[in-house]
Formats: sequence, C-alpha cells, structure tokens
Amino acid sequence: MGAEEDAAARRERLKALRAAKELLSTPDGAAPAPAAAPENGEHGMTEEQVDQPELPGPVDAPEDASKENVSPTKESDEVEDNGEVPLKFRNYLPHDERLRGGKVAPLSLPKFEDPIAADAAEPKQLENPFGNIAPKNPNWDLKRDVQKRIDKLEKRTQKALAEIALEQQKEKEALEDGSDAAQE
Repeated sequence: MGAEEDAAARRERLKALRAAKELLSTPDGAAPAPAAAPENGEHGMTEEQVDQPELPGPVDAPEDASKENVSPTKESDEVEDNGEVPLKFRNYLPHDERLRGGKVAPLSLPKFEDPIAADAAEPKQLENPFGNIAPKNPNWDLKRDVQKRIDKLEKRTQKALAEIALEQQKEKEALEDGSDAAQE
C-alpha cells in the first residue's frame, strides 16, 4: 500500500520540521522540551481519531503527486543513510549547528564581458554626412517675399540721403558767404 507509506513519510517530514522550528524558537543554550511536541503527527488527537484510517488522495492524481514537487537535480539525488534527503543551504546560514554542515559554497560565475562596453571603448571616426552641405541663409525665403518693398525703401533712402547732403552743402556755402562778407 503506497498511500500508507507516503503518509508515514509525510508524518516524519512534519515531525522533523516541527523539531527544527522548535529548535529555532528556543533561546541559545536552552534545550527544547521533547515531550511538549506531539508524536507521530497526532496534533493532540483523541484515540478515536487516531484509529480512523486516513482518506486516500484524489483518484486522478498520479502516485508521485503526493511527494514534494521537486525536480530531480544532482543535489536532490543524494540520500543519507536513513533515507532522508540532506538539507543544503546556499544563501542561508542556519542557527542549528547540525544544519550548518549543509552549507554549499557559493557558485563562481564566469566573468561576463560586455560587448557593448568593448565597442564604446574603441572610438569610431564617422564622417558627418551633413558636413559637406553648405548652410543656407535662414532668411532667404523672407528676403524673397519682401524684396519689392525693400527696393522701394532703398530708393527713398537714397533720395533722402541726397537731399540731406544738398542741404548741408547749401548751409556750408551760406556760412562761407557770410564769413566772406564779414571779412570784407
């Protein structure tokens, strides 16, 4: 009967887990009270409850489903003398001295070389594709649109400058005539 054997194995695992939990909960140096824990997974059951047989598992479940869902690996294949799988810790340091023997050395990962960092270290000389293109005057289209008005204003400016120059010349002549008359 495989179901009874599986149930017994589960009881033993639960018993071991309770004992480990009890060891962790007691202060250092104090011995746990073994009589306080219920034996054989009874959980304080009455004699009537103990005599009742266990119910079988689901019908459609495979026989291995009652066991822990652990995929077989190199580490889980090792079995101790009493048939229990030894506990192995990689990132956890247990408080119990007996469990500290199961500490596994951390993995040594191969050094990772970043290909992107290697490319960044070598500067590549890229030619700017826009370097050969001559820049355009940013106002060329504005100048084209307003060119007629600018031409008109330029003509007016030239006329105004000519008038100012004539006025200045007349004033000079008037001053010269006035200074000549005063000298005589």
